[in-house]
Amino acid sequence: MDVAQTVLALPPESFGVPDSGDTAWIIMSAALVLLMTPALAFFYGGLSRGKSVLNMMMMSFGAIATISVVYVLWGFSMSFSNGITGEDDIWGIFANPFSLFGSDQLTETTEVGGATHVVTGGLTIPSTVFLAFQLTFAVITVALISGAIAERVKFSTWLVFTVLWATIVYFPLSHMVWGGGIMSKAEHGFASWMFGSEDGAAKVAPIDFAGGTVVHINAGMAGLVLVLIIGKRLGFGKTAFRPHNIPFVMLGAALLWFGWFGFNAGSELAADATAGLVWINTTAATAAAMIGWLAVEWIRDRHPTSVGAASGVVAGLVAITPACGALTPVGSLGLGVIAGVLAALAVGLKSKLGYDDSLDVVGVHLVAGLWGTVAIGLFAKETGLFYGHDLKQLAVQVVIALFALVFTGVLTAVIALALKPLGWRVSSDEEAQGIDESEHAETAYEYA
Repeated sequence: MDVAQTVLALPPESFGVPDSGDTAWIIMSAALVLLMTPALAFFYGGLSRGKSVLNMMMMSFGAIATISVVYVLWGFSMSFSNGITGEDDIWGIFANPFSLFGSDQLTETTEVGGATHVVTGGLTIPSTVFLAFQLTFAVITVALISGAIAERVKFSTWLVFTVLWATIVYFPLSHMVWGGGIMSKAEHGFASWMFGSEDGAAKVAPIDFAGGTVVHINAGMAGLVLVLIIGKRLGFGKTAFRPHNIPFVMLGAALLWFGWFGFNAGSELAADATAGLVWINTTAATAAAMIGWLAVEWIRDRHPTSVGAASGVVAGLVAITPACGALTPVGSLGLGVIAGVLAALAVGLKSKLGYDDSLDVVGVHLVAGLWGTVAIGLFAKETGLFYGHDLKQLAVQVVIALFALVFTGVLTAVIALALKPLGWRVSSDEEAQGIDESEHAETAYEYA
């Protein structure tokens, strides 16, 4: 079936006249979220040693390249095609990767009543714009993982991993949570099974506004699994791995905060009052988390650090991501300050537990992502325990967090082990010399 025939076969509700304000806002949000991955490259690059900074930044840029290509080809189709074509998904886990393969169908239009209509999938924005927005989420999620395995992994193996992991883990989880799958608000979702009413509709539904499970628990758990399988850097526990460029870290954190408004407020998919509330909640939680992290440093180490401030910013952004549309500003402050404290304490555990999470992906993204996802059951203004409601929302949030942990952990382990024959690690000599020279034949700085 050619493209025109495919589009003409789409259900009538898939065509509509987009709202220009919403469309403009989501295009801008997509650009903001795309900026987050180069921002992450600065953040991670600054935290790395000088002999590894280029490789660290290249891992983020490499993810932009590979994930953008596969998302256009089959990622969007696996995540969301059923909402446009009307086809059934596969067991509520993923949509048909071939339904909108290549995404050409989304560029088609049809004439209805003398007006040109575009494919919208029932949204107020064209599906091409929705694809652009969701593509940037896939990119940043994969790039986040790289910080856990910094300074020791072959660039070629990393690129292969990005494609496999996105296809096997990210696209299905995205569909399950946001695309009408088993963890979504759809009536066939698991919340309906747990707490369904007599008419089959869920009384409570999982809340993941912008990516607590899909992005942060997902990336954090993947990073932990890779760390355990790939192993530690040379000298871990004996050598001080200090950030080589703290201004890079601060710049990266600032740009991440800036881009995160597209991440969170853009997830409303409309330029409306809820997007404004999300903006406020994102800022409130992030500022409070920075204070929480610095308070831990002040009490524990007697010195609040700039790296701690930057890390606190990221922890707050992570924690508020799933909750930003469900909380009040005061609730966001409470969620944020606890996120900063928890993440700061969690980062210190890696030395005690002996796993080499190079740039604290587990401590920040996994821990803060888990807290933000579960805390919705406490702080959500309409269903949260602290607002006089029962435990149902909290139970739902705990279950989806646990599901994401198991789903991601098992599948990431399978992928990591399958890639072992390809070779994960650079040689010991190459690691000691510096992975920039061995992998890219470059150095970031000229030393006398």
